[in-house]
Amino acid sequence: MGELMLIFVSAMLVNNFTLVLFLGLCPFMGVSAKVGTALRMGGANIFVLTITSMVASFLNEYVLVYAPYLRLISFIVVIASLVQIVEMTIKKLSPALFRELGIFLPLITTNCAILGLAIFQTNRGYGFVEGLFFAVGAGAGLTLALVLMASIREQTELADVPAVARNMGLVLIVAGSLSLAFMGFAGLFTS
Repeated sequence: MGELMLIFVSAMLVNNFTLVLFLGLCPFMGVSAKVGTALRMGGANIFVLTITSMVASFLNEYVLVYAPYLRLISFIVVIASLVQIVEMTIKKLSPALFRELGIFLPLITTNCAILGLAIFQTNRGYGFVEGLFFAVGAGAGLTLALVLMASIREQTELADVPAVARNMGLVLIVAGSLSLAFMGFAGLFTS
């Protein structure tokens, strides 16, 4: 259990996909204006990451043993299918959230964090359970990054920010500061 928690914490904090590895920056920059939206986008990402991890484990164990050259295309097909399912479900259950997430929901398909998870999991030799902890940790880290950015952006809406640093300038400054803070975890855990 200790090793599983190490994988989880490492994926969430030490090797945070967004703030340390710089994967998944599209939703990080685009959907992080409101905390509620950031939480829901994080939840959608956690779902896709978890299912991707399960399918990647299955593919690595039973299918790609015979055709390893199909690994990348297999992962892309799985991710695109999962995102379509998530998109249809959100559109049906919560049209308001669907409109709020906008183009960033289908962009989960091209989110390099999702593909990175499948590739990292394979390269690190994680089995099914390790892969699940890795996926949930990576998703929690992505959600944490989204929520931190959204909460800071909400607070700065009320502040007197100089014109030169408003909007995307402020987002980039905050993103750089958060990234530096998370890189401070380097060496804390290794996996």
